[in-house]
Amino acid sequence: MKIDNMLSQLSEWLRGEGAESDIVISSRIRLARNLTGFPFITRAAETDRSAIKDAVRKALAKSFKSCYFVDVDELELLDRQYLQERQLISRELVEIDGPRAAVIDRDEKFCIMVNEEDHLRIHGMVSGFEPMKIWQRINEVDDKLESRLDYAFDEKFGYLTACPTNVGTGLRVSVMLHLPALVVTKEIEKVFRALQKVNLAVRGLYGEGSQSFGDFYQISNQATLGHTEEEIIEKVSGFIPQIIGYERHAREFLMKERLDMLQDRCSRAAGLLTTARTIGSVEAMHHLSSMRLGINLGILDDADIATVNNLLLHVQPAHLQKLNDKTLSQAERDVVRAQYIRKALGEK
Repeated sequence: MKIDNMLSQLSEWLRGEGAESDIVISSRIRLARNLTGFPFITRAAETDRSAIKDAVRKALAKSFKSCYFVDVDELELLDRQYLQERQLISRELVEIDGPRAAVIDRDEKFCIMVNEEDHLRIHGMVSGFEPMKIWQRINEVDDKLESRLDYAFDEKFGYLTACPTNVGTGLRVSVMLHLPALVVTKEIEKVFRALQKVNLAVRGLYGEGSQSFGDFYQISNQATLGHTEEEIIEKVSGFIPQIIGYERHAREFLMKERLDMLQDRCSRAAGLLTTARTIGSVEAMHHLSSMRLGINLGILDDADIATVNNLLLHVQPAHLQKLNDKTLSQAERDVVRAQYIRKALGEK
């Protein structure tokens, strides 16, 4: 697989489509699975990991012809980081050693990580607030795999996983939201406290252990044992509309009570991005977030969401280097990033 081919296509999770897509960037489902006859990854020898990878490769040969099988352990670091930025593999799969792989749908609608924390991590994302849509897709992928692989399953506990919090269904539901108005009005901490009370976790753009860039947050369940897949999806899905409502209320407040400040914030962001000669990835994400808010509120009318969404991905370090087909120092990336953004937005 030549992963450079992905550069020409927009990631599934950034299409800007689906329900509530002005606030909900994407919906994600992840399933953790392990194979019988092998120890968990933390206790698996390299020969075990190789055997697991081979077993998955054989299982996929007939049922997943539209997928790429990528030997992650054979990729350069830059290529691994590039796949992580596209939300196809995790930071753990980038950084750990030993035999590991990723099975990637050509349209990036789902991916299967092999030998991460569990033998298999099946996950997929879809644009907008569509948790049931992505669940149907991932459930179908899981059924196909289970027909060819012997999963570790206990009648009492359900699917057995390396982390106790995943035992049961092995299901993690995540919804990524863009919440700039709640950040500006300093109401975001209240939302976090409310989420903790209902046992939902808040993570950054790239999931567990990552920071929030550009006011993007992932909301997900923390445990699966004792609940069905439908119950977990319903719990997360049931709380998301409240957060959407809080964000919409905050946006309405800013439009009504602090319009000058809001217009200044969005216009300054657009002005800086279209004139800057050097800019870091964190600062770029911050200003792109403000632009995205301004476009959705009708404050900015000389840019479009599709362009901004695409930039959210392409300004990341690995993508920037892949687009330029060479390794760049941080200082060089900051200059090239500014050039790329100016060109995309229509240099003034």
